[in-house]
Amino acid sequence: MHERLLPASPNWYCSRSSDINSKGVFGFAAKNTIYLISVSESSTAVVGELAGHRERVSGFTFCHHPGQENVCASASDDGTVKIWDIEQKVSLKDHKAHQSTITALHWSPVQKDLVVSGDEKGIIICYWHNRNETLSFFPEPRNIFCLSCSPHNENHIAVGYKDGMIIVMDISRKNEVVHRLRGHDDEVHGLSWSPQPGEELLYSRLGESPEASSEVSAGGERGCYLASGSKDQTVRIWSTTRGKGVMTLKLPSLKRRGVGVDPGVKERLWLTVHWPKGRPTHVVSSCFGGELVIWDLVKSGKQKWSLLGGAADIQAHSRIVFNMSSVCLGGHQLLLSTSMDREIKCWDLETLECCWTLPTLGGFVYTLTFSPVGTGCLAMGVGDSMIRVWNTLSVTNKYDTKTFWQGVKSKVTALSWHPTKEGSLAFGTDDGKVGIYDVFSNKPPQISSTYHRKTVYSLAWGPPVPLLPGPDEPPFSLYSCAGEGVIFQHNPWGLADEAVDIDGIIRRTNNIKHKLSPHTDLNWKPDGKALAIGNEDGSVDVYQAPSLRLLCSVQQHHKIINVLRWHHEHGGQSGMAHLLASGSSNAVVYVHDLRAVIESPPESPVLITEAFRSLAGHTAKITGLAWSPHHSGRLVTVCYDGTAQVWDVLGEEPVCNYRGHHGRLLCVQWSPVDPDVVWTGGDDFTVQEWTVSKQEHTRPPRGKKSMDLEKKRTLQPKSKSKKKKPADKGAAKMEEAETPNGQEQRGGGEGPSDNDDAEREALDKLALLVKEPTGLADRGIPEKLQNGVKPPPFTKKESRDDKRRERPETLLKKRKGRSILPLSTSMDHRPKEELQEDCLTLAAVRHSEAVPSQCLPGSGEHLHLGLFGDRQALYRMFQEEGQSHVEGGHYDSAIYLLLWKGDIAGALQLATDRGELTDHLVSMAPMAGYQVWSRTVEAFVKQLSFQEQFVKAASYLLSINRIYEAVNLLKSHSLYREAIALAKARLQPEDHVLKDLYTTWAAVLEKDGHYSTAAKCYLAADCPFEAAKVIAKKGDVASMKTAAELARIVGEKELAHSLALRCAKELLAAQDWLGAQEVLRSQDSLLGHQLLFCTNELLVVRLAGTNGMGPSCSPTHSWSVPHAQSFLENVKDVWEREFGVSPDDAEKIRAVRSQLKALENPSVASSVAMKQLLFHMSLDMTHCVLSWLLGDWGAGLEELLRAVARSREAESFCLMSDVCQLFFPQGIESISQYKAKLDPSDEQGAVVTRGLEAFLSYVQLYAVWWATSGSTATSAGALLENWLEGGPDVEPGQEVGPSLGFCQTLLSEPHASLQATQRAIAEVQRRLSSMVQQHAQIQKSQATAGDSEGGEAAEQSSDSLPALIARVSEHHKELAALPDHLKNIPFPEVVECCLVLLYMARTLHSVPPQLTDQALQLLRRHGHAFYPKASQNALADRQHCSALMTQTSNV
Repeated sequence: MHERLLPASPNWYCSRSSDINSKGVFGFAAKNTIYLISVSESSTAVVGELAGHRERVSGFTFCHHPGQENVCASASDDGTVKIWDIEQKVSLKDHKAHQSTITALHWSPVQKDLVVSGDEKGIIICYWHNRNETLSFFPEPRNIFCLSCSPHNENHIAVGYKDGMIIVMDISRKNEVVHRLRGHDDEVHGLSWSPQPGEELLYSRLGESPEASSEVSAGGERGCYLASGSKDQTVRIWSTTRGKGVMTLKLPSLKRRGVGVDPGVKERLWLTVHWPKGRPTHVVSSCFGGELVIWDLVKSGKQKWSLLGGAADIQAHSRIVFNMSSVCLGGHQLLLSTSMDREIKCWDLETLECCWTLPTLGGFVYTLTFSPVGTGCLAMGVGDSMIRVWNTLSVTNKYDTKTFWQGVKSKVTALSWHPTKEGSLAFGTDDGKVGIYDVFSNKPPQISSTYHRKTVYSLAWGPPVPLLPGPDEPPFSLYSCAGEGVIFQHNPWGLADEAVDIDGIIRRTNNIKHKLSPHTDLNWKPDGKALAIGNEDGSVDVYQAPSLRLLCSVQQHHKIINVLRWHHEHGGQSGMAHLLASGSSNAVVYVHDLRAVIESPPESPVLITEAFRSLAGHTAKITGLAWSPHHSGRLVTVCYDGTAQVWDVLGEEPVCNYRGHHGRLLCVQWSPVDPDVVWTGGDDFTVQEWTVSKQEHTRPPRGKKSMDLEKKRTLQPKSKSKKKKPADKGAAKMEEAETPNGQEQRGGGEGPSDNDDAEREALDKLALLVKEPTGLADRGIPEKLQNGVKPPPFTKKESRDDKRRERPETLLKKRKGRSILPLSTSMDHRPKEELQEDCLTLAAVRHSEAVPSQCLPGSGEHLHLGLFGDRQALYRMFQEEGQSHVEGGHYDSAIYLLLWKGDIAGALQLATDRGELTDHLVSMAPMAGYQVWSRTVEAFVKQLSFQEQFVKAASYLLSINRIYEAVNLLKSHSLYREAIALAKARLQPEDHVLKDLYTTWAAVLEKDGHYSTAAKCYLAADCPFEAAKVIAKKGDVASMKTAAELARIVGEKELAHSLALRCAKELLAAQDWLGAQEVLRSQDSLLGHQLLFCTNELLVVRLAGTNGMGPSCSPTHSWSVPHAQSFLENVKDVWEREFGVSPDDAEKIRAVRSQLKALENPSVASSVAMKQLLFHMSLDMTHCVLSWLLGDWGAGLEELLRAVARSREAESFCLMSDVCQLFFPQGIESISQYKAKLDPSDEQGAVVTRGLEAFLSYVQLYAVWWATSGSTATSAGALLENWLEGGPDVEPGQEVGPSLGFCQTLLSEPHASLQATQRAIAEVQRRLSSMVQQHAQIQKSQATAGDSEGGEAAEQSSDSLPALIARVSEHHKELAALPDHLKNIPFPEVVECCLVLLYMARTLHSVPPQLTDQALQLLRRHGHAFYPKASQNALADRQHCSALMTQTSNV
């Protein structure tokens, strides 16, 4: 389905997740999909996908047996091993024998139906898929990293483990290990057998004789060499005959770009090995930084290796390589490698040069954009933190791509090329960064100093606003829109300067006082004259540049605007450049024609609620739009339903639907050089190029197809909570968060939410903390130590009688509380001699002048004497006791000692430092003074906040009169209700803090969907405008009705008008006329819409049950019951009786007329819905009756003609006949009555009446024809019998009584000439378009095949081009010469009427000859432009009849 495709990146940290068969089909695993690419020496192309696994694919291998090249196998983290047919792209068989994560897979080169797999628990499963049998082995209880089946012995399998162990096992003997190969001391990443059996090849190199091996050979079997690569930075060659290593190759420390090997790179090393077929003396291995090394095993000397790609860094991988595989094609041995740098490279092993590189993508493709200057340069913003620029027109390399990652460091969500400066590319990221890259230099990007707070949604270059004087200002500014709803204007010449928020300019220019709705997208009109901004509430505002004056507001969508796009300026039809397409989350694309407001800006902003075209078909939210630069009105849309849809906007018809992606689509671009090519990107990690003309589907999928697409999307990996695993390869899966600066993260894929896993992991950790046992009931309480010494045992002895008398309840007594003076207490439990010595020391201190030396009561050995000495001694004892408490963690005891000492400030400071403040301590703080009290309360507030006691903390702040801080504390922790209550209780009503609280809380409530409470907040904050808007945000009828009434009460008349009108239109769509009129009646300014809805109700009720419409079951007003009077008279009577509109009140009628003139009333297409068509006709009839009430009969008849002509444009003849009968009950006589009321000097009115007569005659002509032919296929003839000019039915073939003179009005030569000229111009334009497409196809065939015949055809086509252009110019001159009233007034198709008359003349004898002759003359002049075959047949038939008549007369 696609032409070219950039696939998802190959999976990392897998021992074998890619392989190639002998036909050159290379398969690799990416996420849960396997991509297949066709490989040659010079090019590559993606040829298919294998989708069926639900989780990451960890292994992939082909069957290499002759005739079985189309069969392959895959293993996945979902526990399955599948067998595939790559031609049919279907799974043949599968098994789920593994109970743990599968880590290794290989197809036996000897047994064609044997697939071997291993898992992280050490289980090996052998699967014979032809007989659907499995056999399990458990040789070692270790984590398997890789395995490889021997190409020479069908029973031998080599297995590599995480701890460095390698075994060779024999599957013919249950769990028998032939060899255990020990030598590696870290993970074994790769195993590869020598393609040549026997071990004679390296004997000369190893200095051993063949006889040495023959002595140890088991059973006379020939051995084989085995190569292994390990994380210990060595490649080892093993002899399976002797069971030991014979060669060790240590990786060289290569220097790249003048820098040595980073130690961190060595830690992240992945060392895989590959032994190419036909090269038994060469082994290829990966290296530290992405280099590939080929080792010559028989070469002497120190350097036995050579680099693939030589010393040129441009050819080598830039990150570690995971997998390699080789094939021989066309005499060249090719090696395929996959790497962490997200590139697949093909190498020629003869020349060691890189043949080609295929880039891959490691994340969602968020944005695509083609350079307007560098033709064919496609920039891609991807979720792997990299920007890619693809030269799509390169002839030598179809995947010529450059990658930019410096300075990005986050997902690239928006890109925009500079309009005139080549190579200047602006980018926006997920973390709110905006920068500009010069893609032609190696310099890091310029980063704007102004960051967005959320993801950057879109970028656009446009003229500065307002225009800045001086030549030093840039001609273009860079505009960025992000998730917080703000649009910044950046100066590209000074990104270090502060960016400008354009909301301020919009407010000043338009004198807006209320809060603007958050913005979600912006798009500049290509000529820079207008700016369209999409908003979160679903509205689209269009501003005039450079003043940013609001021109109009489009309120069509009811959900967030996702994308806006203006039509290009070089359209073939006039007015197309003013089309604005918009897509939102409600799956419908609306196109608005803004030509009127842009070319003639209104004095006040216009409200637009009707779309020019509506494109419905998608089933999910719209994410991208792109106008075709090669067509007029051709639009492509992408959507979350996984498809891309091409539309013909003017016809509201689908063109084609593309379904090649396996996920949601996020972006789209039309090829700037090929009108038939479109590019799309999505969350399946791919960018696809596809052709419009080759798609088999026309519309987006419905029903079962939609379910099938949803089933395909569910095959994408789902985010799930991570199990706790060691940080090794088994737990490693690709993650999109990987950055290219060497900080890899193992993991896989991008799920619906990037933070799900992290959040779940945090919750798991929190749950573990909560589940930890905290009680001590089951723990032994250790004996307490006093002053670091175990207290002496109690010396009193208990007798047996005492033990008997001891009551059981004494065992339940509480333990004695800990002493506040434990050190001095412990000193009292010393021997009696020491206690007596203390008495003597104390007596000497108090009563003797000779104080013992080194005796200081209250400290040291005399600590306990402080209690018996003076106050200073007591303080010294307190100090040491307190220090002991602090060291032991008993801060409360230390604080009490300071309080007893009277040092309240010290006690509070200690409690503050240790976070041990309590209510009791804070209550004592005022005793130490105001400063200490204030400082203590502040510290206690921080402590309470840390403990999440925010309400209590705020209450303490009130105690020191910190009201604002208390309010901010509650607000900062989302306690808005409490913050508002506190602010209203303590602050003045006019304080700005209160309003800020209401608006902030309202924003949070609005985001969470609590619209009613948010509206109350806005009302309390004196923001009634926002209150009404937030209620209406839900979009249902009840909400909009409430919002309109609220806006009316608060005096927001314009908003009330808008909301009431939206509500009424929703009710009208459901044909609830009673409810619609009730809503409109509540607004005094909507009288015009009341009259319009009244006219619509009368029209629908009158037409109910006719040929054009079915019966209506909706309840209606009593005044809508059909009356005998004419429809227009009935409308005027109801208006005067029910709405008080009479000809006497001319001012009211003029006001109503001007109000309705602002409504958009575009021309209709053939596919328009009947309700919409009748609404447009009702608007025409309303204008008609208003004009007649003002006495302007000419304008009224013109509106009446427009209403009749709409049914003709919609190709609904039945409706047109019913409408003519309703409007003109007396036929031509009714039109004559209207004509009599015209001013004789009103030429325009006379032309309009002739148009009405023509349409009535057109209906009468078909009615007579059907009546004479007896046709009952259409009921129009039967309905018109009672009022046609003429009367009775006739049998087929009989003569018709009434005259057909009314047909004279239809046979108008000026109108026939006008219609023929218009048809000729359309035909020439069609031929020109076809010629351009043919010329493009010829050029394409010349480029590929050099066909000379194509060149001759192109030359012939180019010779006819001037003639076509001259013909178009001549027809335009003819068109300009015709009167304006002919071009502006609708008229039936004259040639069609001529053909009907001539057909009737064949069977009816009463067709006047003059009518027949006049019809023939018109048919000869203009018939070839309309119906060439029918005209030719009619003329030939007429000549035949004339010849017969001549022969008869001669006879």
